[in-house]
Amino acid sequence: MIRTIFVWSCIVVATLILGLFAFTTYPFDRKGRVVHHYARLWGKVALLANRVKVKIKGMDRLNGKGPYIFMSNHQGSYDIFALLGHLPYQFKWLAKKELFSIPFLGWTMAAAGYIRIDREGTRETVEAMNDAAQKIREGMSVVIFPEGSRSKDGSIQPFKKGGFTLAIKAKVPIVPISISGSRDIMPKDKLTAAPGEIRMLIDHPIETQHYSSKDREPLMKKVRETISKNFELISQERSEEKR
Repeated sequence: MIRTIFVWSCIVVATLILGLFAFTTYPFDRKGRVVHHYARLWGKVALLANRVKVKIKGMDRLNGKGPYIFMSNHQGSYDIFALLGHLPYQFKWLAKKELFSIPFLGWTMAAAGYIRIDREGTRETVEAMNDAAQKIREGMSVVIFPEGSRSKDGSIQPFKKGGFTLAIKAKVPIVPISISGSRDIMPKDKLTAAPGEIRMLIDHPIETQHYSSKDREPLMKKVRETISKNFELISQERSEEKR
């Protein structure tokens, strides 16, 4: 309990301080480059406060600066901190619109230029996706959790279609990322924090140039199979090292 209170205190204080910096910087940083550095620092504070180590493999599989659409499985809350702190790319989040309603956090996300998605598929969502696709073509990378939310039992859940529609519209590569270990640190529906290790494995980019809307299902299947395969691999490695 003491650890959890300490960790959340650090996260809240970091959110307030760095969020204030983000608001101050935003008028002079419309592309969000400086704000992203604040977000990376926020992620590292959360990892450090809870003594979470992150091991990342596969960065050598990425050539160039992108843009990319990074897609990752979603095991726990610390996936966000791990990606922010250790994925060395300038990127935006594609996030459900409910998160933007959270006081201060949501305002900071909006200031950072993160993309809100309505799961009900409204006209605003279509417009937001078209706008996001254009920004990605112009050089903006994004990170998406295609499961939509954190896994309840640790297994990889069915993927939502929105991120793949965006990838096909933007015609940029999808980079599959598999994450293991974050569920042990802070799983879905729990606020308690535990130290631990997170492993991330980045696979080769999957080109989308030759995909159209009618090919969305095969693309989803290919990305999900890649993430699932690598998730099993790094989870097995973690288990063997604990023995």
